[in-house]
Parts: sequence; structure tokens; C-alpha cells
Amino acid sequence: MELFWWLVTVVLFAVGLIGTVLPVFPGTTIILAGAIIHRIMLGPEKSIGWSSIVVLVLLTLTTYALDFLSGYFGAKYFGATKWGMFGAVLGALIGIFFGIVGLFVGPVIGAIAGEFIAGKKMIGKLVIGLVMITIFFVTVPAPF
Repeated sequence: MELFWWLVTVVLFAVGLIGTVLPVFPGTTIILAGAIIHRIMLGPEKSIGWSSIVVLVLLTLTTYALDFLSGYFGAKYFGATKWGMFGAVLGALIGIFFGIVGLFVGPVIGAIAGEFIAGKKMIGKLVIGLVMITIFFVTVPAPF
């Protein structure tokens, strides 16, 4: 039964990634749902921890906030440099949950995501979706 829930999770991740590029599905929300379903169905010892889920929720909310801000203020109001700085700060805050490595890697990933979001919103969502999936696979024990 465990492999079934892994399959469901991976399918939801794939649909979520498609949704980050095509506005048909709410991509990051589907990725978050996959992680939460995995946690509920397999339990805490075989799935993602609640602290990681909090990080995934924050990333999901970030994509919605970025959509709102870019639509409300317009991308020209926020220069690409400001998006990069915002991404770096957010990456550092998220990186805290992953120790020393996270403190170094998080701001870099965040800055890159911020720059992508400033230029191309869909690529930025894709990067955030990939980061969410990476966080899941790094923190979850292997099923085998």
C-alpha cells in the first residue's frame, strides 16, 4: 500500500509541475496537496515532517503573493534586483530549516527564483515547484 501512496504523490507532483507552467491547474497547491496526502496516509515515520510542510505552505503562499503583487503593482514597479533580494531573503529563511547547507544554498536558490520571477513568472513558478519537490524528496525516507 505504501508504494500506491508514493505513486499518487509522484503523479500529483507531475500534475503540479504542469500547473506551474500552464495556468490550467494551481501547480504549487497540487504539489503541496501531494506532500500532505503522503504525510496523512503514511504517517510521520515514513513521510515528511510538519516543519517541512510549513516550508512548503510558505512557498505555495509565496507563489500566490507574487502573482498578486505582479498583477497589482506591475512587474516594472519591482525591479529584477528587488525580486532577487526578496528571493534571497526568503531562501535564507527557508534554508534555516536545513542547517548550515540550507543557509548557504537557500539564498542562492531564492535569488535565482526571484530573478526568474521578475522576468518570467511561469519560469519562477516552475523553479518554486521544483524546489518544493526537492525539499520533499530530501526530507522523506526512501520507500525501499
